[in-house]
Amino acid sequence: MLEELRITGLGVIDDTTLKLTTGMNVITGETGAGKTMVVTGLGLLFGGRADAGRVRADPGRAVVEGRLRLSGALADAVQTRITEAGAEVDDDGSVLLSRTVTIEGRSRAHVGGRSMPVAMLAEVGEQVLAVHGQSDQLRLLRPAEQRGALDRFAGPEHEKLLETYREAFARWRAVVDDLADRRRNARARSQEADLLKLGLDEISRIDPQPGEEEELRAEVQRLEHAEGLRVAAATAAQALASGVEATDDAPDAAQLLGLARRTLEAQSSVDQSLSDLAARIEEAATLVGDVASELSAYLSSLDADPARLEQIYERRAELRALTRKYADDVDGVIAWAENARTRLAALDTSDELLEELDKERQRLAAQVGELAGRLTTARAEAAVRFSEAVSVELAGLAMPHARVEVAVVPRTAGKDDPTIDGLPVGPDGADEVELRLVAHPGAPSLPLQKGASGGELSRVMLAIEVVFAGAGGPPTLVFDEVDAGVGGQAAVEIGRRLARLARTHQVLVVTHLPQVAAFADRHLVVAKDTGGAITTSGVRIVEETERARELARMLAGLPDSDLGIAHAEELLAVAGREKRG
Repeated sequence: MLEELRITGLGVIDDTTLKLTTGMNVITGETGAGKTMVVTGLGLLFGGRADAGRVRADPGRAVVEGRLRLSGALADAVQTRITEAGAEVDDDGSVLLSRTVTIEGRSRAHVGGRSMPVAMLAEVGEQVLAVHGQSDQLRLLRPAEQRGALDRFAGPEHEKLLETYREAFARWRAVVDDLADRRRNARARSQEADLLKLGLDEISRIDPQPGEEEELRAEVQRLEHAEGLRVAAATAAQALASGVEATDDAPDAAQLLGLARRTLEAQSSVDQSLSDLAARIEEAATLVGDVASELSAYLSSLDADPARLEQIYERRAELRALTRKYADDVDGVIAWAENARTRLAALDTSDELLEELDKERQRLAAQVGELAGRLTTARAEAAVRFSEAVSVELAGLAMPHARVEVAVVPRTAGKDDPTIDGLPVGPDGADEVELRLVAHPGAPSLPLQKGASGGELSRVMLAIEVVFAGAGGPPTLVFDEVDAGVGGQAAVEIGRRLARLARTHQVLVVTHLPQVAAFADRHLVVAKDTGGAITTSGVRIVEETERARELARMLAGLPDSDLGIAHAEELLAVAGREKRG
């Protein structure tokens, strides 16, 4: 849930903080006081489009901060995504979000104290918050949105089926496009394949090996400098080991070490520490002997072989010919060959492959068609349940004779849309979904935008949202004046349903209706301050008698009227009984 929202420098709001609670939070205030800025601030905080025109000239930037407490089923998924992005969640399970917009239009976002792309705020917002307002009503009037809404209502098993269909559809389209491309560009593919084959033949004939260049370079170095290496090794061996032209006048290292060891051992009875040193000299003598043996073996392996040197020169010339054509080094040539083999397989236009691809296309087409049929059946079943549930809600919203129908009809083929057995299909199936309203018995079934007045549309949309909320969705719901054009008993019913939603969700409601505000668990009032040179607005919590005065103002514009306050107290009492019941 959203625990706190702070807004500075946005529209008429200079600096204000909204303390929110679980249940139903209602925001009221005079027209023009800045209630809309609260919803605008929420939109900014969760990745909405930044409008520099909303930023106050002083201080020249708008900042919206919110503390989001992660809990419930979504907590793990949201927290994992936030931490993967490098942000931190507080020990109490809350995370601080922030969005800054300057008067020049620059925008910055922070999550958990770390700078983030604005898209991260939007990603979090999709999981935790849903805003429903008149603009959102327009969104829900679009067929694609209605189909998506019905799919969400249908439940997790249906969504798994839809995901399976989308994967099959993507594979089918890939095979269709691949087959068409191979047939359409057969000549160009054949020419490219011939060039690749020539290169692969040349590389295969020379057969370069990984690391071969370095190995040949090192061997050339040894062969070209064989005599110098021999002299150096022989001189070192003579100095280390006895028996290689050693004389008493010029003793070798082994003789000198032996003399040193024997001299120390002769005095070790006097001082034991000399015995330890003598042992270490013996170890050194052993090491010198090992090195002398290795030098002897090295001398035996040295061979100035002109024939071998010529072979290496020829091999290196072959490798340089490859690196001039295909890559900077031998390893790059090998990689080019691997890529060429892969590309060659992709260029194949043989009759055998085309026939194989065509069979795969037909197999996938049958699978897509079968899955599309199952989707249509599932949507039709969900449409019946959805229609019944929304119609029940409408009866409680003073539209007892109205009925919402959900039409699941075949998809209309676009210019480039594919078809299977003459049936147009798309990434979401073979269906289009349309919400229709039958306003009263005998009335025609019309699309919502044509069959409902402004007040009716608000109630229909609220009924739809109530049904959607029961099927899951984000834990925080925001309703921005969805009760526009409604009054009387219908207003009371709207308040009752919002209160019912608030039992399982955090609900934020911006409203002009006292019948709705009476159901609030927390009542926030946006008020103007015109005492200074510049008009500003702030938000405060109202309780007890002050709350009755605010409802009286909403009822008759008379916050000090005894009759208005009495009426407001009666509304609060009725709402309290409804909530307890």
